[in-house]
Amino acid sequence: MRLFTSSLLLGLAVAAGCAQFPELDQRITPELANAQPPDLVPLAPLIAQADAAQAGAATAQADLDPRLAALRDRAARLRGPVIPPSIRARMLRGVR
Repeated sequence: MRLFTSSLLLGLAVAAGCAQFPELDQRITPELANAQPPDLVPLAPLIAQADAAQAGAATAQADLDPRLAALRDRAARLRGPVIPPSIRARMLRGVR
């Protein structure tokens, strides 16, 4: 089994070594090769924008908190028994 695995891995490595790769160097046009690099921008405005987005998320979370609490209360009420215990007891007495 070990010989088979080793032979298989060797065969795959040899097959991968024979693959033809595209000529990536020829895909860049002379205009792109001689183009000016992009301008660098300061990070402070980008950081301020990210901070503002986080503040907006905090506001949205504060708006959702009361709704979340109401939904959790409703879910807790729905987890209770569907038939009140007194009616359930009466139903069980009637069946026997």
